[in-house]
Amino acid sequence: MLKNLRNIGIIAHIDAGKTTTTERVLYYTGLTHKIGETHDGESVMDYLPYEKERGITVTSAATRCFWKGRTINIIDTPGHVDFTAEVERSLRILDGVVVIFCGKGGVEPQSETVWRQADKYEVPRIAYINKMDAIGADFLRVVEQIKNRLGANPLVISLPVISDDVFTGIIDLVSMKYQTFSGKLGNDIDEQEIPEEYREEASKWRSMMLESLAETDEALLECYFNNEAISEELLIEVIRRNTIAGKMVPVSCGSSYRNIGVQTLLDSIINFLPSPMDVPAAHAIEADSGEVREIYPDTADAFTALVFKIVSDRHVGKLAFARIYSGTIKAGTYVYNSSKKKKERIGRLVKMHANHREEIEEIAAGDIVAIIGLKDVSTGDTLCTEQNEVLLESITFPEPVIQIAIEPKTQADQNKISEALAKIASEDPTFKVYYNNETGQILISGMGELHLEIVAERLATEFKIDFSTGQPEVAYRETIGREAEHVTRYVKQTGGKGQFAHVVLKLEPAEGSEFVNKIVGGAIPREYIPAVESGVKQALSEGIIKGYPVVNVKATLLDGSFHEVDSSEMAFRIAAMMATKECLRKAQPLLLEPVMRLEIVSPEEFTGGIINHVSNRRGKLETMETQNNTQVIRAFVPLAELFGYSTALRSLTQGRAGFSMEFSHYEQRNIAS
Repeated sequence: MLKNLRNIGIIAHIDAGKTTTTERVLYYTGLTHKIGETHDGESVMDYLPYEKERGITVTSAATRCFWKGRTINIIDTPGHVDFTAEVERSLRILDGVVVIFCGKGGVEPQSETVWRQADKYEVPRIAYINKMDAIGADFLRVVEQIKNRLGANPLVISLPVISDDVFTGIIDLVSMKYQTFSGKLGNDIDEQEIPEEYREEASKWRSMMLESLAETDEALLECYFNNEAISEELLIEVIRRNTIAGKMVPVSCGSSYRNIGVQTLLDSIINFLPSPMDVPAAHAIEADSGEVREIYPDTADAFTALVFKIVSDRHVGKLAFARIYSGTIKAGTYVYNSSKKKKERIGRLVKMHANHREEIEEIAAGDIVAIIGLKDVSTGDTLCTEQNEVLLESITFPEPVIQIAIEPKTQADQNKISEALAKIASEDPTFKVYYNNETGQILISGMGELHLEIVAERLATEFKIDFSTGQPEVAYRETIGREAEHVTRYVKQTGGKGQFAHVVLKLEPAEGSEFVNKIVGGAIPREYIPAVESGVKQALSEGIIKGYPVVNVKATLLDGSFHEVDSSEMAFRIAAMMATKECLRKAQPLLLEPVMRLEIVSPEEFTGGIINHVSNRRGKLETMETQNNTQVIRAFVPLAELFGYSTALRSLTQGRAGFSMEFSHYEQRNIAS
């Protein structure tokens, strides 16, 4: 039954404990019989060699488990900023998420990034403050940060009990019970009355919880004002309604590594996060009429699904992960890819448990599945039926900000590398491959140094390619500072049929890039307009300053003429390219560089040195605040100045400071600097 299904993700800053929590979930739900630890390289969800080696999640992993009669599809996502695309595509298709915060670190930069991503897709969420056993962990400080830094409305539903600096259990404010977790691996949950010394504090927080909820529900308000007993069922129902509406974020706590609070978190997942029936309908555009249609999770409707992830598997080829929005689909049947306008056969349907597969015959609306057998499929494609052709909203990804040159060492490797890079690019929308025709170099672009390091490792180990790499380079962009117009006549006589094209083109600064055709009266025949647009786009792919792509430009085709015999698509494409290049020269070309948002956490005595260091790297200070005798410095720094920054910061602070960064925006850079 759909109401018993939960499609949830686990998102957080790096090292907040996502995979550790997921491993406990799998163990307590009976899916595994041993807890795998990330630091031992034995976790089920981090199954790739480079994840085991580094103890971090690089790619989102899907699994399914069962808790108290409910089915939970879980996607464990990476926390590192370089792999933010994995979070983006997961949130696009999930119904709810658990956001994990470190009890000590609190709301960290990547916490803000994933929270904003969840805001973008309006995904209901619950918060879990992990690592409450760590020295310096402060539950209430993190709750305040969730409120102030994330702009959320946190609803505290459990409190940590810390006795003699030891985290012993939690107080559940819904049931008003004190829970301890004993047994070898925290299997045994002991519910007892709240100890005398914690009752006053628990009553205070329960009253605050009830006050917040009473404002949103009349039945609860009446019970609250009349001092009547409020049933657990009513409380859960009201919390659930507010969570699904995005008005509140229930906050619980625990220590996954110490096996405290994970079962309570599982209860919160099934109690408060939505089923596919509780979330708004998906929107799709009808191919025939262009009208927007709502897609409901009804098994009787026509089949509609969105492909959100591609994985290349050496045993079965392409695995396409899809969220089924309506209808049902069986293995061996045909589907229509409306994004590619192609009909394809589904070979097999499988349920994934990290890297293990369980074959199934049929999948219905609301569920998540991996499809084997689709040949020409990409992330963001819509699958449907030919009779009911619709297009779901695709997934947008950030542009890469860093690139390196890669050079195969032998001819055999030269032949293999194109295929290998194409496979990786089909899996990862934020990884791009460019071929520089002038230098003959292969350039690969990604979201950061770690991202490209992982790609290089895959090429060497998975694809057995021997290669060398150049130094990382910043992926700059170019734009223009003013409007410019140019007239180009392309005339070529070569004895036989010649070439003729005449275009008048205008370029101007804009938000985003677009091409506008203002030809009237057939000055240029309609069949040549796509060739002009193609020529403009080709010219804008390499700017005139340093050959970087040109962005934020509106190109308008104003006028032109043609020759009945000598004009051709090729001639108009060439004329458009020439006109675009001339316009770029006239239009005050500008270089744009990626700027990163940097957060440095350091002991206070190093603050002055760090600020000077940031200024020397063309950085702009944003904020400074003190937390637990440490200074948190936030600044905007150009990416070009941040290569090797970790080594520089370590030497500056005797290895006692840490930092994290994420892409913020592009900013104009003086060409001479």
